[in-house]
Amino acid sequence: MSDAPATMEAPWPVALLGTKLRDYIDRLGTVWVEGEITQWGASGGNVYGKLKDLEIDATVGFTIWSSVRAKIPADLKQGDHVIALVKPNYWLKGGTLTMQVMAMKHVGIGDLLERLERLRRQLADEGLFDASRKRALPFLPQCIGLVTGKDSDAEKDVLRNAELRWPSVRFRVVHAAVQGDRTPGEVVSAIQTLDADPEVDVIIVARGGGDFQNLLGFSDERVVRAAAACTTPLVSAIGHEADRPLLDDVADLRASTPTDAAKRVVPDVAEEFARVQQARVRLSSRVTSLLGHEIDRLATLRTRPALADPSWIVDSRADELTRTVARGAELIDRAVERSQREVTELRSHLRALSPQRTLDRGYAIVQRADPEAGVPGGAVIRAEGDAPAGTELLVTLASGAIGASSTGPATAAARTDDE
Repeated sequence: MSDAPATMEAPWPVALLGTKLRDYIDRLGTVWVEGEITQWGASGGNVYGKLKDLEIDATVGFTIWSSVRAKIPADLKQGDHVIALVKPNYWLKGGTLTMQVMAMKHVGIGDLLERLERLRRQLADEGLFDASRKRALPFLPQCIGLVTGKDSDAEKDVLRNAELRWPSVRFRVVHAAVQGDRTPGEVVSAIQTLDADPEVDVIIVARGGGDFQNLLGFSDERVVRAAAACTTPLVSAIGHEADRPLLDDVADLRASTPTDAAKRVVPDVAEEFARVQQARVRLSSRVTSLLGHEIDRLATLRTRPALADPSWIVDSRADELTRTVARGAELIDRAVERSQREVTELRSHLRALSPQRTLDRGYAIVQRADPEAGVPGGAVIRAEGDAPAGTELLVTLASGAIGASSTGPATAAARTDDE
């Protein structure tokens, strides 16, 4: 075998390339792999099949020689979840790569349970199973989304029981694989499709039970996280009591069977009608009782003296009004009499201070009749200098007035005589 690099001028023969590939692959030795058998065919005592990755779309072919087949479980078949000890083998003549199986066995239930338990704890720690995340289902959904296998008994059970309970209920059904390696991807896609539909009020994921391994797809982390991210209330109706899948824990409601899911999502029209009738009877009885109670209460009120003979109120108030009026008149008379006495006293005081009383005693008021020397007319004469000789005077008496003329100041003898 030449170790010279291949060039355009000196290319390698195909056999040389194949030999190098075979030798390189042989150095890998044996490895343990895990996957799902998607093809299983026996020919001449040997088995030829394919092993697929559990999560992504990756497949390798394998060969089990008759000598090895006798040492592996006889019940291995397509769809089984297995682990295998394989040795890569490059067939130089055909130019194909196959895995020569040295040993193969079912993945133990204990291994699967341990993996599920680890995933369960992880999801629980993230809070995906918390009761606070659970949403209440609508009382009467207008449209129900259903994820189930095509033409499955679960689909028929849900549709039939829902229509029996509420004939006008509507469904939007999205079929998905409910067993095998296609289950997680198709169920996730179906849930996301229905969750994006604004008309869907609740989603049911239904399957008619099965053994533990057949239900592994509903414990897949992708399915659980899609259900947790769903904004529409989701019901898990896988129908498996023991070792139930993780989807049951994250769903808003777990139904024991698809039939149970239909009964818990859709109300029974007959039961609801009966409840309405019972409510109407209770309301009627309550209203009748209330009216009877109020009628009796009114009758009791009418027998009381105040309502039985209302005239006593008027009579008692009339006597009280008469006494009040008499008392008011008496108080008014006293007030008027007291005021009259006060007016009389004030009149007497006023008359005592009146100039008229002075005139009645013989005194007179002397005033200038005409203005003169800057003295205004009508000015009262208070001094002899205010009325020189010839001054016209007006003398006011107790009754009437007379005119007079000043002769000047009076002599001393005259003043003495007057005094």
